Amino acid sequence: MLSFLGQLPLGTMSITATQISVQENFSNAWKYALGVALVEMIYVWLVLSGLLWIMKHRLFFTVVNWLTVVFFLGLGTWSFIAAQKQDADKKALLLNNGLNRFFLGIGMSALNPAQIPFWFIWSGYFIDAGWLSTDFASFNFFTVGCGLGTLLGLALYMYGGNFLVTKMKTSNRTLNKIMGVIFILAACAQLYRLLKT
Repeated sequence: MLSFLGQLPLGTMSITATQISVQENFSNAWKYALGVALVEMIYVWLVLSGLLWIMKHRLFFTVVNWLTVVFFLGLGTWSFIAAQKQDADKKALLLNNGLNRFFLGIGMSALNPAQIPFWFIWSGYFIDAGWLSTDFASFNFFTVGCGLGTLLGLALYMYGGNFLVTKMKTSNRTLNKIMGVIFILAACAQLYRLLKT
């Protein structure tokens, strides 16, 4: 449930799922969602099994966070530039390549280190509250549940987003601009978190 709710706020992962379902097909959107969910499950499992290691290696995650800011700012700027030059029917910037959508999902999810503190906080809370046992089976069950929640949240954007975009006849240029805004907002949020800590 927590993973499903975590996917609901508008973000880069969810909008990309919508874009793939609109501009390509649902099969590719599901491949993308599976890639995102796989990395989410890996992050959850690593957080659950390596809470002490994460605390000791904060520099690694700080570097990844700064790289994410640069990456998201670059993608946001690139999306705006591409939207200005784009034909109305051309695919969105992030999708205008031959990369398998499963690997696109893996890459985008891996470059979203905000998942680590999210799961670190919530898993710690669940363990402290006694809702999550610290045995191997419970960790695995929790990890699989997180993956399923991610898939359900992205499915909502794939099908619901596709329905809305199709009904409103939104152009690819507009979707590119929306994606640019979301990438820049994500970069600003990440930068704020880095500067605040």
